[in-house]
Amino acid sequence: MEFARADRMTVLGVLNVTPDSFSDGGRYPAVADAVAHALAMRADGADLIDVGGESTRPGAARIGAGAEAQRVLPVISALAAAGVPVSVDTYRASVAQAALEAGATVINDVTGGLGDPDMARVARDAGCPWILMHWRGHSDVMATLATYDDVVADVRRELCTRVDAALAAGVDPSQLILDPGLGFAKTAAHNWALLAHLDALIDLGLPVLVAASRKSFLGSLLADGEGAPRPVGERESATVAITTMAGLAGAWGVRVHEVRPSVDAARAVAAVRAA
Repeated sequence: MEFARADRMTVLGVLNVTPDSFSDGGRYPAVADAVAHALAMRADGADLIDVGGESTRPGAARIGAGAEAQRVLPVISALAAAGVPVSVDTYRASVAQAALEAGATVINDVTGGLGDPDMARVARDAGCPWILMHWRGHSDVMATLATYDDVVADVRRELCTRVDAALAAGVDPSQLILDPGLGFAKTAAHNWALLAHLDALIDLGLPVLVAASRKSFLGSLLADGEGAPRPVGERESATVAITTMAGLAGAWGVRVHEVRPSVDAARAVAAVRAA
């Protein structure tokens, strides 16, 4: 993984070219705007820019593969031409294939391969890193699927099943990165339990990516005296705290909206671990 860091935790910068993502939807409607933001994140230390064209927030409407590709491919092509490492945030094999041809080098699949049975072939043939996130259903139904006997054990087992499926399809284990899928078919309590027990995933021996940035469980934690969640743009301190905790736990990387604070935290964690 050429983009990964040896000296600190890897930091992925989120770039949503969507009208409805929970944090930055609609902020980068033009390719030039999206590219400029990506370059700014890269200057702030992002190791990889994660480009997504379909919102996966709870309740989000799904779009077609053509619309998704139309959103992400021009941005990916421009960033690749500028020498910026790019991942594509998609569960569709056709979009992933086109994105790789446009210059992306990583597939970030929020369905862990369940959303499209052809994704394993695309990842295998490309030989690229493939992020497998824990997933139980699409955004419109996932809230109804947040039932677990033991969320840590269940997520670990279900991710292992996805790893086994990838390996059976011929994907090399060195390509795989695991993501516990915070907020996807999970309550706030489930998210906190997974964060408290990241070692259960890290012990599997594959890189683990933590994506907590600005999510609703942080907004609920920071609610005001009336119970109103902290606004999305005011959850950065909590996000950086999760970055720090994930780094100390041994996570491979984090996926964040505000890059510089998490890069600073990752550097501080690396210094502590080195000492």
